Amino acid sequence: MFQFDNFLIDTDRQELRGPDGVIHCEPQVFDLLLYFAQNTKRVISKDELIQKIWTGRVISDAALNSRINLARRALGDTGRRQALIRTIQRRGFLFAAEVTTRTSDPSLSAGGSTARLMSRPSIAVLPFRNMSGDPEQEYFVDGMVQEIIASLGRIRWLLVIARNSSYVYKGTTVDVRQVGRDLDVRYLLEGSVQKEGNRLRVAGELVEAESGRHIWAERYDRTLEDIFSLQDELTTSVVAAIEPSLRQAEVERVKRKRPDHLDAYDLLLRALPNIYPAMPDGARKALPLLERALGLEPDYALAHGYAAWCHEILFVRGGAREENRLGGIRHAEAAIQHGRDDANALALGGFVMGLVGHDREAARPAFDAALALNPSCVFAFLFGSVVLATGGDADRGIEWGECAVRLSPLDPSNYGPYLAIMLGRFQRGDYEAAAKAARKCFQANPNWSYAHMLLAATHVQLGRAHEATSSAQRVMELEPGYSISGMCGALGLHPSIAEPLSEALRMAGLPM
Repeated sequence: MFQFDNFLIDTDRQELRGPDGVIHCEPQVFDLLLYFAQNTKRVISKDELIQKIWTGRVISDAALNSRINLARRALGDTGRRQALIRTIQRRGFLFAAEVTTRTSDPSLSAGGSTARLMSRPSIAVLPFRNMSGDPEQEYFVDGMVQEIIASLGRIRWLLVIARNSSYVYKGTTVDVRQVGRDLDVRYLLEGSVQKEGNRLRVAGELVEAESGRHIWAERYDRTLEDIFSLQDELTTSVVAAIEPSLRQAEVERVKRKRPDHLDAYDLLLRALPNIYPAMPDGARKALPLLERALGLEPDYALAHGYAAWCHEILFVRGGAREENRLGGIRHAEAAIQHGRDDANALALGGFVMGLVGHDREAARPAFDAALALNPSCVFAFLFGSVVLATGGDADRGIEWGECAVRLSPLDPSNYGPYLAIMLGRFQRGDYEAAAKAARKCFQANPNWSYAHMLLAATHVQLGRAHEATSSAQRVMELEPGYSISGMCGALGLHPSIAEPLSEALRMAGLPM
């Protein structure tokens, strides 16, 4: 078996499977995809393809190109986009996906005690239980699960098992460890739906299959005015809440691996705990890990995105060095270029282009593209809110920041949207609301210098001189080189927010 992106080529069953089940393709197209998967990351000439797929028979260029186009269509690719199957002019074709192989192990389906878990994080969404006692609600329950599967499939780094595989467990009591072995997945999402009168309760639970450990659980209560809008809202909420939990579970898993057994994805995960606090010392530790990952995979869009973020941290809070500004822009451009199908990479690229490159016109299309790929992409709202708010767009900065927090209330990066909300409220002169957002920012990241900066500014406006001085001192302890003008210049703050914020920070005792 060959696994790449959200696809699996099953050589035993001669099937191509995607997020929504088996994808029909004619035998020659299947053979073509199989040969590409067996020979990934190298240029394959037309002559080689004809020899291997058509055993040397004479075929026209039009016939070959027709099969290539059908193969692209099966993967959701296009001749213009060429995300997976790339035409190399005058040389042939290159399959650009990262492919991993799996061996078919009969002991897994027979209940063997060990399973070879996929090297990439994988999840199966089990049928949700209909707790309403109303068989007519089954269509809503099944429809919601189908939408969750499709939405999870948009998360670039996650392999999602097709519905027709997980639905064999419908109506049965399952042992999550056994199901994990049967489906060869790391994580399982279970849930239930209960309808009482005009109210609907949806409960979800994310479980690590190998250990049975509960990673995330949430309950949603809604009124049943528009059942289909409700389904969309719940799906978006569930998927957005799951992603950071999965990400953290993957980080913990990789910590248990030996350093000499790390691939590019593992190296990225090792870097994340050092990046999320958004402080220079952590960014300096993370960058070498990301550079190693990019040494293994130069086109790894998400690694470029996180590397861009590290340079942003070092530029904005680590001395405003030109090398970090240029490094941030370079990696941001690479994240956008290589991340056309990766919403998080696009969001990170847009963030750094907007904040470090001060090119908010280039940033907005990246955020729009991320949300087109994944409407519940928290990173797009999170980082987009900061770009909008620092650019003086108070209303949309607040709107996007509140959306990020609503979609993922426990995300470790929520200090970002709270910063955006605070700046927007401060610009409007709503200092009580700004102070509330500043406190939330501090609670999300107590050791972030900017959280204390926000507190200092709001304390001044609310007449709390002692608290303002204390917060200003904490800023200088965390970031000894801090200056108000340096901060405004590094962020490219719009005058509508830079001027009132600078005055408040000066009154708190921070250096100009």
